Amino acid sequence: MQVRKYLLKGLHRLQKGPGYTYKELLVWYCNNTNTHGPKRIICEGPKKKTMWFLITLLFASLVCWQWGVFIKTYLSWDVSVSLSLGFKTMDFPAVTVCNASPFQYSKAKPLLKDLDALMKAVLERILAPEPSRANATGALNFTIWNQAPLVLINEQDPRHPVVQDLFDLFGSNHNGSAGGSPVPGRTCTAPGCKLAMRLCTLNGTVCTFRNFTSATRAVTEWYGLQATNIFAQVPRQELVQMGYPGEHMILACMFGTEPCSYRNFTRIFYPDYGNCYVFNWGMTEKALPSANPGAEFGLKLILDIDQEDYIPFLTSTAGARLVLHEQRTYPFIKEEGIYAMAGTETSIGVLVDKLQRMGEPYSPCTMNGSDVAIRNLYRDYNTTYSIQACLHSCFQDHMIRSCSCGHYTYPLPPGERYCNNQDFPDWAYCYFDLRMSVVQRETCINMCKESCNDTQYKMTISMADWPSEASEDWIFHVLSQERDQSTNITLSRTGIVKLNIYFQEFNYRTIEESAANNIVWLLSNLGGQFGFWMGGSVLCLIEFGEIIIDFVWITIIKLVAFSKGLRQKRAQAPYTGPPPTVAELVEAHTNFGFQPDANLSPHAEAHPEEQTPPIPGTPPPNYDSLRLQPLDTVQSDSEGDAA
Repeated sequence: MQVRKYLLKGLHRLQKGPGYTYKELLVWYCNNTNTHGPKRIICEGPKKKTMWFLITLLFASLVCWQWGVFIKTYLSWDVSVSLSLGFKTMDFPAVTVCNASPFQYSKAKPLLKDLDALMKAVLERILAPEPSRANATGALNFTIWNQAPLVLINEQDPRHPVVQDLFDLFGSNHNGSAGGSPVPGRTCTAPGCKLAMRLCTLNGTVCTFRNFTSATRAVTEWYGLQATNIFAQVPRQELVQMGYPGEHMILACMFGTEPCSYRNFTRIFYPDYGNCYVFNWGMTEKALPSANPGAEFGLKLILDIDQEDYIPFLTSTAGARLVLHEQRTYPFIKEEGIYAMAGTETSIGVLVDKLQRMGEPYSPCTMNGSDVAIRNLYRDYNTTYSIQACLHSCFQDHMIRSCSCGHYTYPLPPGERYCNNQDFPDWAYCYFDLRMSVVQRETCINMCKESCNDTQYKMTISMADWPSEASEDWIFHVLSQERDQSTNITLSRTGIVKLNIYFQEFNYRTIEESAANNIVWLLSNLGGQFGFWMGGSVLCLIEFGEIIIDFVWITIIKLVAFSKGLRQKRAQAPYTGPPPTVAELVEAHTNFGFQPDANLSPHAEAHPEEQTPPIPGTPPPNYDSLRLQPLDTVQSDSEGDAA
């Protein structure tokens, strides 16, 4: 009922018309506002009125300009970074260790037999400066070679570079045998020659060359590409069996004062490094705290990397690869890991940095990755979101869409297959084209977000020879006895790595973002500028808002009244000519056959289809005060105001 009453009052006011004009409203505002300038405009003489009007207009413009600057600064969502130091007992980080070689050569050798034979023949041709010095080789399987051969590019004449297959230089055919008569004058030993890998697609009609400045890098990447093609066709369980087992790799373990073993590690398969082992991952058990800082309270490991069983052409680095990370996060060893050298004791002192970002709209970060448009392929490991997982998942998604298959080093979505030469002959060309694409990298970087809460481990690394010459004899005897139950020494300095990982101190740094400009800052600056230039307050703004509403209301009333006046004028003039006289109206009412004489009105026009004129009579007076209203339903304006 109250809503209906107010609506009816508003309708009555619209019917009455405006009660006052714009000028009256403006004068009333200037006389009653608490802002200083408008009062002087009304009260002073003509000259001072002009002066105060200009001053008030100038200061009002300054206020609006300052307000715009502060609002723009607030909407820029700037942050301030604070650094605080804390001291408390902390959870020990998760530690992931891997061997530099992903597989044991003794187990992977049958798969790499043809590839190794090709690699040896390639090295013979690279090392032989003349065709006559190249040794003849046995039968080779050139099926792998033809997919991505190595070529020599002679750029002595930049306008006409000469490209020659490495085996064609010595008359080798690609049908099975690599021997033959050499082709004279086709070798290239000048500085203008370089080794490259040829990648083709569409049955060899479209080719590109991946150039290298060093033959070492060229043959290493070529071998790695072909090995990836082979391993991608092997079931994952067989690859795990070819990797280094935990009981063979982890010889000794101690955390603080408590002994541990390979059973305290969780095995994961990482394609670049084979079987990796995670300590204190926190997946099924609570994270282990560190009792005190110092090496004696950290993790101590002795690893057997078994360097003698490395794949010779796939791995040229010997040592252990390790990375420190948070619990329940996936370890990205290739991107974030470090090497520990064989024959040394590597001590790693850890400092902790905790990063806390504000999130949207201040920082483009994510809490758990749910607002990232990339499907996380590492979620099967039940790990938390990380930007590396997002970037890898994004690349694999582009790989599947562009090449119709996934790369061997990244997880696969359900229903997809890894790339290999047999099922996807053009995959290598597509892969390198995608990996070198700047657009692809920028797309993934723009789509992926950093984590809002992150923990970084800063490491201080020191190394020393281990064991020393004086103690290596008995240490290797004891370790060999524990591993192989043999009295002979089966371990050597080139295959042993000792690690000490510990907190340097329990001080941790928290780097936290906070809003540089919050709502309190904004309101304080807006009010300060308004009070300084105009001498006003919040009440003055309410007064100004009130007069704006009154201006709008008066405008609406005037428009309604204007529209009502137009309708009344149209209703009072239904004839195009002069209105009929009273005598004509009476005659037309009593004699239905009467028609007015058109000649009597020189300006009148004939209307054959015009309707019968209305019955004559006196119209009711058109006064606003004579509105008829039901007394039981509608109250007068004065009664409403009194209520």
